[in-house]
Amino acid sequence: MKQTNGQQIIQIFESWSPKKIAAMDGDPIGLAVGTLNKPVSKVLVTLDVTMEVVQEAIAKQCELIIAHHPPIFRKLANLRTDTPQGKLFETLIKHDIAVYAAHTNLDVADGGVNDLLADALKLQQCEVLVPSYFEALYKLAVYVPKSHADALRQALAGAGAGQLGNYDNCSFTTEGVGRFKALEQANPHSGKIGRLHMEAEEKVEVVVPESSKNKVLRSMHQTHPYEEVAFDLFLLDTPAKTMGLGRIGKLEQPMTLKQFAEHVKENFHVPAVRVVGDLTDEVRKVAVLGGDGNKYIQSAKRAGADVYVTGDLYFHVAQDAEAIGLHVVDPGHHVESVMKKGVAEKMVTLCEEQRLAVEFMPSTLSTEPFQFL
Repeated sequence: MKQTNGQQIIQIFESWSPKKIAAMDGDPIGLAVGTLNKPVSKVLVTLDVTMEVVQEAIAKQCELIIAHHPPIFRKLANLRTDTPQGKLFETLIKHDIAVYAAHTNLDVADGGVNDLLADALKLQQCEVLVPSYFEALYKLAVYVPKSHADALRQALAGAGAGQLGNYDNCSFTTEGVGRFKALEQANPHSGKIGRLHMEAEEKVEVVVPESSKNKVLRSMHQTHPYEEVAFDLFLLDTPAKTMGLGRIGKLEQPMTLKQFAEHVKENFHVPAVRVVGDLTDEVRKVAVLGGDGNKYIQSAKRAGADVYVTGDLYFHVAQDAEAIGLHVVDPGHHVESVMKKGVAEKMVTLCEEQRLAVEFMPSTLSTEPFQFL
């Protein structure tokens, strides 16, 4: 295993949950406190950055905290160390602990907060509830000698090209003849300087998601035998992937609303939930959106949800949901804490693939401010 620094860790994190997929304009994501330009061997993963969490990071000798909720959500008017917030930042800086925030980008990411919530509820056939990011899709057409066509197809697939739904290594081939004349300065793979040459070639066509475009093109140039590669790259109207907030899926078996509320309590480990709707009604299709999901009750209704699981439900929004016949279960905002274990496990896997010696620890502290009596 190799030693690493904070920059490498966050580059790996952002390969999974990039900033560009954040669903909120001006979302204060990224490095909030400290520097990433230092060795990091231990990372604490937390929902919130409180003084208790900072003390936990100090006790566990962590050099970096990855948090879901940004510790600086609005611009600071000052940084006074005689205030709770100022004291928190002072403690972080004195102990050289950096804080990196991944907010709505982590909500949107595959395997992020909303997928973790849907998994906890055991939802099946899940789809995005509120689309917010569309990854562009390209078609690459490259002309290659028949002798090198298989090697090129394998290299392109290995770089991320040719993925269509549940299939990979997808490509289309057309055979033909390439013609060219090498000039004096050339170093041709085949043919002779100054003579028109004809080469049996294949045109290999593959689809390429935007996130893999640069890697695929590098792989193409590295694998192709020609010093001048002939290729076309077209932007397609069909997106490679649709990402967004929330998930909607189905329960394995229908439940009454009362049974489902108990299901939510049990699987989110909360002592109580707020419920809107007739407890005897049957529910099967479930929408879930972590955090404050008040703005999306109409999205849940349009998607055909029988029940919508979200936090911080406002009184009048609850009445609006009741009026449109949408059942709601509110387990609170803190259920997003599923990200602690989920992010830690994901980052362990990603760093092990890169042979980096980093320990990721979910915070053991609850930052839930509410008590239920």
